[in-house]
Amino acid sequence: QVTADSLERIEAGPDGKVGEGDLARAKERAHWKAYYFAQLRVAEQLREMEVDAETVIRDLTELDQELRNSMNSTVKAAREVSYTVEESAVEDLTMDAFEHALTIVIALGGSTNAVLHLLAMAHSAGVALKVDDFSRIGAKVPVLADLRPSGKYHMSHLVRIGGLPPLMKILLDAGMLNGDCMTVTGQCLRDNLADVSPYPEGQDVIMPLDKPIKADSHLCILYGNLAPTSAVAKISGKEGLEFRGQAIIFESEEAALKGILDGTVQAGHVIVIRNEGPVGGPGMREMLAPTSAVMGRGLGKEVALITDGRFSGGSHGFVVGHITPEAAVGGPIGIIEPGDTIVIDAVKNEINLELPAEVIEQRLQAWQPSKQKEKRGTLAKYAHQVASAAQGAITDGF
Repeated sequence: QVTADSLERIEAGPDGKVGEGDLARAKERAHWKAYYFAQLRVAEQLREMEVDAETVIRDLTELDQELRNSMNSTVKAAREVSYTVEESAVEDLTMDAFEHALTIVIALGGSTNAVLHLLAMAHSAGVALKVDDFSRIGAKVPVLADLRPSGKYHMSHLVRIGGLPPLMKILLDAGMLNGDCMTVTGQCLRDNLADVSPYPEGQDVIMPLDKPIKADSHLCILYGNLAPTSAVAKISGKEGLEFRGQAIIFESEEAALKGILDGTVQAGHVIVIRNEGPVGGPGMREMLAPTSAVMGRGLGKEVALITDGRFSGGSHGFVVGHITPEAAVGGPIGIIEPGDTIVIDAVKNEINLELPAEVIEQRLQAWQPSKQKEKRGTLAKYAHQVASAAQGAITDGF
């Protein structure tokens, strides 16, 4: 797994602000390892009990047979536990449990993907979690972890000082978690954390509550005439709290990446990547390559990027995703024209197109859908069934 730091250097390339020597060193030092993420991305947030063991074993061909047999036995046992948990854990998927997940994601400075995934998981569990719950919880939960991509440390540093349990104990003691909430261990959360030791003195991976990285959530739910039913931004505060710029429009991730790398994108632009939502993609791809290219070319504080697609946990900068309704279904992001002024305000939690309401309405009335990318097969069925990202992009919302 190449970290976003390396990818930003690679995307900058020899024509950007990275020289040939630096580029070569970045490629050489990229950490290649099966199933490894150095940063707090969605893979770290959703801890799975089962991995694709067949792929792991196939890739690690130098393992001797004894170790392979051991791995197979371990995975078989994990699968058996997984099935048991699957049968019994649904009763523990309560609103409290989802609010706890939300709280911990915020305290860790986690990915925007948590919004999408937790909404979908809650729907499957029959829990009425809504996108606005992220704002409600976020107003009282600070960002405490100084983790990449916006912060200083890697996930391995968090593991070394004790991992997640001490952070949960801090949040529990502060009244941000409900200690009576039952868990899959068969015990309540308070009992699970009763014997957890605090983080070691002097560490600064996890900051104290009175000296947070950010006093409230970095995950901002935005509304406005560009996002009538919500958008999701990840604002650390380091990139500023407001951006005003002129739209430069791309109809795909690939076109945006080309425009960033060839210098078409300039300081002051709001990069608009549309038709990448659940329907338009179809499938809502992550925009790690364009955001990495922006950072790699030194434009992180000079441009903003908005999309009806989503981001990787490795993305950072002034970025807004999950804009709904998406372009493919007639959302306002689809009627933006080159040069339009877009204002993103992370204090008011708004994203707006600076045009009179009547002009916006005229454009919406004149809007025509793009040609459907997939007409047959699984992706076509997905595009026909999938709901808005504001609902977790579920496919059974009927």
